[in-house]
Amino acid sequence: MARDVLFIVARATNGVIAKDGDVPWKISEDLRRFKRLTMGQEGQGKPMVMGRKTFDSLPGLLPGRRHIVLTRQADWQAEGAEVALTPKAALELVGDEDIAVIGGAEIFALFDDVATTFELTEVFEDTVGEVTMPGPGDDPSWREVSRESRPAKDGWPPYDFVTFERVR
Repeated sequence: MARDVLFIVARATNGVIAKDGDVPWKISEDLRRFKRLTMGQEGQGKPMVMGRKTFDSLPGLLPGRRHIVLTRQADWQAEGAEVALTPKAALELVGDEDIAVIGGAEIFALFDDVATTFELTEVFEDTVGEVTMPGPGDDPSWREVSRESRPAKDGWPPYDFVTFERVR
């Protein structure tokens, strides 16, 4: 069985995924979902691949998961992070394990050809932000397999949790 390369993205209706170097929303159910998706069924955390800016935006190391940072800076290092200079090197670090790609937009683009599952939190608002990315909904290589809708709550807009699978 091939490895699962899971994209995990929260994205506004207008494509925004980041504002001021961070995710524009702190929706508690979305954060719990992120943790569940990256920790896996058995509580064994998936290796997470991310760019340096995404790593810097984290509140710290996320317990139980490997942090693989893809960067062009050969001398970059951070305690608890494994460094990869190319997407191929990142995949070699994890071997045959399933992985979660968690951002940013450039990193998603680099792994698009090997992605197998896209877990999207579709936030129904046009958000101000400087980083955008296309969603899987208009790409025929992705097929929607589930959707769970949530109403606006606690000052946050309505959102859906949507799962897409790659059509091969």
